[in-house]
Amino acid sequence: MQWTSIVAIYVLFWVVSAFVLLPFGVRTADETGAETIPGQAESAPVNFRPGRIAMRATILSALLTTLYVMNYAYGWIEAEDLIFWGPTVQ
Repeated sequence: MQWTSIVAIYVLFWVVSAFVLLPFGVRTADETGAETIPGQAESAPVNFRPGRIAMRATILSALLTTLYVMNYAYGWIEAEDLIFWGPTVQ
């Protein structure tokens, strides 16, 4: 596998990881007891920290990319292993 492919896979994993991790650890004003600004949505986060989300996404995507590349190299799970509905033709 070329290094550019690995970088592209890493970026895809990073974007997906960032969106998956967005709702974790975020608190609303009702949960923290903070005052709301008039016109503010009740679901608006009080303690949104994009740096923390980016760090978590970086770690998770590095782990997922490593697993993906190692699976590519060693062939732990192949396409034939993912067919669950009947016999495969050999």
